[in-house]
Amino acid sequence: MSSINNNGFGGETSYIGRPKSKTTFDLLKPLRLKIDNFEILKSQTAHLIAKLIPSQCPFERTIMIFGHAIIQIPPLCKFNPLYEELVSLRFRALCFLVDRCGEDISSYC
Repeated sequence: MSSINNNGFGGETSYIGRPKSKTTFDLLKPLRLKIDNFEILKSQTAHLIAKLIPSQCPFERTIMIFGHAIIQIPPLCKFNPLYEELVSLRFRALCFLVDRCGEDISSYC
């Protein structure tokens, strides 16, 4: 007797002929690609991007009364579907200012 099943493998199932996983439709994909492919060519554009996109999540808050923390609201930026792309764009803008323009970016950090 053989322990090989009809798929040719011992106890394993074959993945040949199985339906592929469903492809998901990403409604924001064109916008993601546009942000990812945005090329920074001017220092004014880089400054504007660095000013508009915050370095830390502006929604994180700790509400205190009489020195005691009552409520802490967690950062909600991770729920933004374009969060990673915007942070990447800000990083590229800051790198442009340092590498190409030779500017100090400590005011943006």
